[in-house]
Amino acid sequence: MTALRWGILATGWIATSFAHDLIAQGHQVVAVGSRTQESADAFAARFGIAQAHGSYEALAADPEVDIIYVSTPHPLHAENTKLALKNGKHALVEKAFTLTHAEAEELQALAAESGLLVMEAMRPRYMPHMDRVHEIIAAGTLGEVRAMTAEHTQSLPVDPAHRLNALELGGGALLDLGIYPISLVWDVLGAPTAIKALGRLGDTGADTEVATIMTHDNGAISTTLSSSRAAGRNGATITGTKARIEIDSVWSSPTRFEVIATDGSVLETYSEADPASSLQLEAAAAERYIAEGVRDSDRLPLAESVAIMGALDEIRRQIGVRYPHESD
Repeated sequence: MTALRWGILATGWIATSFAHDLIAQGHQVVAVGSRTQESADAFAARFGIAQAHGSYEALAADPEVDIIYVSTPHPLHAENTKLALKNGKHALVEKAFTLTHAEAEELQALAAESGLLVMEAMRPRYMPHMDRVHEIIAAGTLGEVRAMTAEHTQSLPVDPAHRLNALELGGGALLDLGIYPISLVWDVLGAPTAIKALGRLGDTGADTEVATIMTHDNGAISTTLSSSRAAGRNGATITGTKARIEIDSVWSSPTRFEVIATDGSVLETYSEADPASSLQLEAAAAERYIAEGVRDSDRLPLAESVAIMGALDEIRRQIGVRYPHESD
């Protein structure tokens, strides 16, 4: 554990979960910033946080803060991360990293210029079960990996004014849910060489279902599905010529998996030791990098987050989703 001091930017439900997990595991959360003093005060009181700032600017300027967790809606990620960097703060940015590929490229350049850590908060990359999945694949247990499927489907609010359905807030299944399976197949199979996407749009023009078929450098094929209107199993399968890995629901949280040979025999059963907490894993990784003088993640390099945003742009192009913020 390092002595890095965290500031939390925004006070929504993901910020609440993040604060809970960090504090429960002994990390230092010293400040919170909100658009209103009332919201900041309530959040600080709930978690025993010393400083409550009534603006994001005040949080970024706080000399007691070393790193800022950016948890605002997608269209604000780039602006808020720039604010952190301008004030000399490292940044852990909630997924999806930005709204667009162009914004991600801009943050990548600013991170390199500042010498500060900027990292996407994609928690499955830091979970023990994914470490074990990579070990199994590297050992050749699966043989040649030929295919992979993953889904993230939930039954979410249908109110057109809700953030999840509002295009001006980056709403839609892709950035909130689809980013998870797309990042997962990227993690296992590498960058796609081709992308085909189909989608279904809701009344607001935001995507409610998105399916992808992607090919990868080694010839493997992946499929992903995301939906904000119907909750499915939310599992994932990695299929090789000798065996497959079946990851239980919900694969993006602490979970279990089985390695099953082609004859149906179970070669290994893995179960997460501590399913109670997980968001602190990405925070602990960020703290470790900074303590070691490293300015990029070895599990999700910034360049990969930027490339994934390019893939999401292409998927949106194919399904006909365009955000009001996008320039021509």
